[in-house]
Amino acid sequence: QVQLVESGGGLVQPGGSLRLSCAASGITFSRYVMGWYRQAPGKQRELVASITSGGSTNYANSVKGRFTISRDNEKNTVYLQMISLEPEDTAVYYCNAARAMLAYWGRGAQVTVSS
Repeated sequence: QVQLVESGGGLVQPGGSLRLSCAASGITFSRYVMGWYRQAPGKQRELVASITSGGSTNYANSVKGRFTISRDNEKNTVYLQMISLEPEDTAVYYCNAARAMLAYWGRGAQVTVSS
């Protein structure tokens, strides 16, 4: 019954903006650390950003200053606001929920940054 559904991906030009959303169901959302990971072709999956129950955030160096993660516990949704997008940001972005030994993944959303 646990489900994480990403939305908001798509094609955007370099320098553009995009906001990803991840709607969670089947979990006590507020208790989970929420994160965004991405995986580009031929590369390992990497953590992009995470946010704890208390609102503490963590970002990969490559996206600091450009991406912002946030969460709305009333809506059971985590967001990733992306600005100043670069071709290097092209990847499948995955939503993750983690707590203790539990971890859940969304199916991913494609983000393509290209002119």
